[in-house]
Amino acid sequence: MSEPNRAGMPGLPPPRPIPMKERSSILFIEKGQLDVLDGAFVVVDKNGIRTHIPIGGLACLMLEPGARISHAAVVLAARAGTLIVWVGEAGVRLYAAGQPGGARSDRLLYQARLALDDATRLRVVRKMYEMRFGETPPERRSIEQLRGIEGARVKRLYELQAREHGVTWKRRDYDPTHWGAADVPNRCLSSATSCLYGLAEAAILAAGYAPAIGFIHTGKPQSFVYDVADVYKFETVVPIAFRIAGRAAKGKLEGDAVGETRRACRDIFRKSNLLERLIPGIEEMLSAGGLALPEQPPEAMPVAFEDPGGLGDAGHRG
Repeated sequence: MSEPNRAGMPGLPPPRPIPMKERSSILFIEKGQLDVLDGAFVVVDKNGIRTHIPIGGLACLMLEPGARISHAAVVLAARAGTLIVWVGEAGVRLYAAGQPGGARSDRLLYQARLALDDATRLRVVRKMYEMRFGETPPERRSIEQLRGIEGARVKRLYELQAREHGVTWKRRDYDPTHWGAADVPNRCLSSATSCLYGLAEAAILAAGYAPAIGFIHTGKPQSFVYDVADVYKFETVVPIAFRIAGRAAKGKLEGDAVGETRRACRDIFRKSNLLERLIPGIEEMLSAGGLALPEQPPEAMPVAFEDPGGLGDAGHRG
């Protein structure tokens, strides 16, 4: 028997990560066993039917209740640079996420330095505001003041979307412990934003940054994910959520509104080339801080051996 390779499977070459911009976006898996059979990533349903998944060509794999995954499948996904996210029913709650990236300490230190300095953090937040709304934010405003201005604009944008699509809208209201209590527009929005969060986290990790080190949002495992996703939210998933909620309100939707929202988000990610834009967008946000990537200190211990060069993004381990 041949010796196992770095992917943990005998006789098979390690997968070479595909750059994030060349991948498909997300795939949801429900009620199936994920495993590696004959070197391929497969889902086996209760009837024993196998469905092959090109795991290396996906940015993010969402596991819903009823999905089980083997150790070999987790290893293969990690080596291929595909983020695995464990989510609630319909993907509206994020429980945990695997980590295919985060392999660049210089990027992590760079991000931390930007977030810990008040001046650089404010410059990054101002760039996020500019990219999100297409205009320069008001001068001499603190992050707290910018957050208040942003909140008022977001509330107004929700109201405009609801009016355009004929949706009865009260406010953004979502309790993850009582999913059924939310109205259809809020459920569609929660489903849409969860899709975007998974994709944003995959891009952040692929670029070598930390999802937890945020600039506007803080104190959560996905703080930076929320920061990045908010920049793109209103040009991608929010209009989709309100459009589908509007169709449901008019009785023009045959299927489930939440499922339809997820499929529409998948399509808009592809049409808008969002994956191709995410990592350059993250770099643009952080470069506004005006700092350079840290250099290795002269007293640092040299590496014991050099890893082979990969084909993936900066944060991929492969």
